[in-house]
Amino acid sequence: MMAASFLSALNGSIVSTALPEIVSKIGGGGTKTYTWVITAYLLTSTTATPLFGKFSDLYGRKRLTQIAISIFLLGLVFCALAPSMPILVAARAFEGIGSGGIMAMTFVVIADIVPPRERGRYVGAFTSVFAVAGVLGPLVGGVIVDNFSWRWIFTVNLPFGLVAIAMTQKYLRLPMTRRDTSIDVIGALLLVSGIGSSILTISWVSGEYGWASRPTLVMGCISVILISALFLWEPHADNPMLPMHLFKNHTVQTMVPMTTLISAAMTLVSSFMPLFLQAVTGISPTKSGLLLVPMMLGLTFSSTLVGRKVTATGHYRKWPIMGTAMGIFGLTLVSFISKSGIGIGVGLVGMAFIGFCSGASFPTSTTAIQNSVDIRDLGVASSTAQLCRSLGSVISVAVYGTILNAQLSGTVDPKFLRAPRKINVLPEPSRTEAINAMSHAITTVFRYAIPMMVIAFLFSLRVKELPLRTHAAYQDTDSAPNDADGN
Repeated sequence: MMAASFLSALNGSIVSTALPEIVSKIGGGGTKTYTWVITAYLLTSTTATPLFGKFSDLYGRKRLTQIAISIFLLGLVFCALAPSMPILVAARAFEGIGSGGIMAMTFVVIADIVPPRERGRYVGAFTSVFAVAGVLGPLVGGVIVDNFSWRWIFTVNLPFGLVAIAMTQKYLRLPMTRRDTSIDVIGALLLVSGIGSSILTISWVSGEYGWASRPTLVMGCISVILISALFLWEPHADNPMLPMHLFKNHTVQTMVPMTTLISAAMTLVSSFMPLFLQAVTGISPTKSGLLLVPMMLGLTFSSTLVGRKVTATGHYRKWPIMGTAMGIFGLTLVSFISKSGIGIGVGLVGMAFIGFCSGASFPTSTTAIQNSVDIRDLGVASSTAQLCRSLGSVISVAVYGTILNAQLSGTVDPKFLRAPRKINVLPEPSRTEAINAMSHAITTVFRYAIPMMVIAFLFSLRVKELPLRTHAAYQDTDSAPNDADGN
């Protein structure tokens, strides 16, 4: 499962670093295409996550894991062969289906085989995989873009995918227990279409049409209708795709929105920081990727430390509180990043604090949610939590992409947005004006993200600590919640 997670995480970090260069080669439309390549991937990975979690309860973790990896590998091939931006966006959307499945299955499998009391150090180890991929990915992506064709950023992942399939075939051994007997087809259709239409609405606002346009309003109304229908249907379904009783669980009520906001903030920084570094400072994709290392080091250190502490003590409540407080401080520092050496240094320190926030919050929230729900709901609860985090990332990129576009409108020629580093070869005074506009726009986006982390901190204060189970999910035969209210 670590091999599968590494596959998805490595691809994500490589693409984030190389994306400005990819857009400059085959793209058009400036920041609009920049955000669409990200949004398409996040859209499908978000909608696929709960489906894989639910289907794994029916057809087994191993089978769904291998299906997810296979879809992801096909997506890599499609991306590498894409001749134009629309086809690349479509290929990224297909690739996202596999990524969503991999992320869902990773945490469900951990929940199956590791008791909550011991889970902290395992989740911490898995989180370190993402950190290693985050450090290695920008470096590999930068080297490829600087020296080879951008298409290699996708094909370089294929060997890792083949290794992941081979390892899951040989080593992943779980008892097959069908906890459900039917599929909520109507619920699945409403869930996927509702989430998809909502993300399209937000994306159209940020790039294609604007807030008051007819397509945006129509799609927004469709989204409201589909999501309302989902919530009306699920209480009456025999085996609901999204059980409503999960949202009555206090741990779910606090941890899910908290981690959704943290995920939104972290995705925002990791997506737009390479754009800032390449456009404002003129550095190469390789160097801009390396400057993301402090955030990943903070993530690695905190996830390992927190995982071991939770395992040793059985207590987890203080870590999200500390993490979100660090996140507020980190986002504040990042919002003061500038072209100067001191400004870059301040930004690097801020990214390290944001990494610490994520490492302290994500593993503990996953453990807490899985520990608080009925064993029968383990797969859907895990995937729902991951769904909300992914949804936070999608909304973050789309909404803050709108803010970025608004800040840059009329100040920077779109042809230079397609090749950010070329801003630095403009004649004066155009060069200084363009750099100042880009710097102000991106730091404004970072500044507007601070309230998100403040709200996440407030949610962390509401977390209630429950005793952690000492047995693995597949060993449980009672399938009983922690208390009468499922809390």
